[in-house]
Amino acid sequence: MKRFHVHVSVDDLAAATQFYATLFGAQPSVAKPDYAKWMLDDPRVNFAISARGRGAGLDHLGIQVDGGDELTEIHTRLETAGEAIADKGAATCCYAKSDKGWVTDPAGLSWETFHTYGEATTYGADAKSAVAERAAVVTAAGGGCCGTPHVAPEIRATASAGACSTPQFG
Repeated sequence: MKRFHVHVSVDDLAAATQFYATLFGAQPSVAKPDYAKWMLDDPRVNFAISARGRGAGLDHLGIQVDGGDELTEIHTRLETAGEAIADKGAATCCYAKSDKGWVTDPAGLSWETFHTYGEATTYGADAKSAVAERAAVVTAAGGGCCGTPHVAPEIRATASAGACSTPQFG
């Protein structure tokens, strides 16, 4: 069975946690100093928030599945549609161990497809890695070159002028 996933970056984790706990009528199932997650059945959603230095707002969307077969099914559909899936495989992210893949939709939104199979003691990739990961998705998906609307502003700001490559950080 599939579960919709929404990840929102927040400026004030405590205030956001209190707001969403009230909205959902439940405390988070995972609460860390920089992250909180609700695994809700009504609506069936994996809703996560984090305060990790990114601007507040929608971070990414996703589809969480219960097993590898469902993940393969989604990846096959995406590939049939001509989408390149970046970073397909095992990953540690959001205090969890998962098999996953990333794509960028036509509007430039990052979509994560994943099957979680364990917990992790660390959040995972830092913000710079996540931006580089998204740059790879855009490049792999043929979403355009640096400066196109399909490239997130933080990627455009760090990319080499006039080059279509993974941004350099420093």
